[in-house]
Amino acid sequence: MKKQQILLVDGMALLFRGFFATAFRGNFMKTSEGIPTNGVYQFLRYFLDAVQTFEPTHAICCWDMGSKTFRTEMYEGYKANRDEPPVELIPQFDLVKEVVESFDMPNIGLENYEADDCIGTLAREYAIDNEVTILTGDQDILQLVDNGIRVAIMKKGQGNYELYDHTNFYEKKGITPRQIIDLKGLMGDTSDNYPGVKGIGEKTALKLIQEHGTIDDILTNIDKLPKGVQTKINANLDMLHLSRTLAEIKCDVPISCTLDDATWKYDKTKITDKFQSLEFKNLEKLV
Repeated sequence: MKKQQILLVDGMALLFRGFFATAFRGNFMKTSEGIPTNGVYQFLRYFLDAVQTFEPTHAICCWDMGSKTFRTEMYEGYKANRDEPPVELIPQFDLVKEVVESFDMPNIGLENYEADDCIGTLAREYAIDNEVTILTGDQDILQLVDNGIRVAIMKKGQGNYELYDHTNFYEKKGITPRQIIDLKGLMGDTSDNYPGVKGIGEKTALKLIQEHGTIDDILTNIDKLPKGVQTKINANLDMLHLSRTLAEIKCDVPISCTLDDATWKYDKTKITDKFQSLEFKNLEKLV
């Protein structure tokens, strides 16, 4: 039996990318009522290009549901470096979900969790019997690569993807997907604003993971490490363990979406009506 091809879309990654790709020129595209639509328009261009490229049988879009999650409860500084979204983007958060809905495609998100956690949970479940492609611009999701799960990282320009799967991952990264979590535990993540071990950067972290495998193995063999590295790790043990926990995508979130609800088929008139209400031109030919 031919396996189903499931596309899991990281909605915020596409929306933000689409917004900033056009906003830097001050091009917010507005409806005659003055509602900005540039992020939604670009989101659609990215999404429809991916549909053409990966030819899914099913598609689902996952979303963050606000900035407060179990991670911010664990560590107050988590993502605290993020600016407020630009005013032109705010009305587009709801608009983009309406557009996704017009394709009869599920919008999935859960309070207290990030989109990544929803993507991880669904990907693990679907990959048992199907092929999953995750569409994102976010390298964090690479830890999910596995048998039946590949990640398409969007590159600059449209229609450029770097594909990571279980056959090419080690060759590209020099570690396994699961080791990404330990790597980030050591080096931290500036974009998510957690420090890891102060003074250990990507190069040292990668070397430690390649030599020892996991944070647990590093700690078991800490006496064999260079004195400077020992000192840094010992001084930051709590933050090391916390950073590792923050880095790990949860794959047991209480959400579900049956594949019957996610079949990639849509009513063209419904979409055309939606595009017209947003005064989008040139997109009808893509659907």
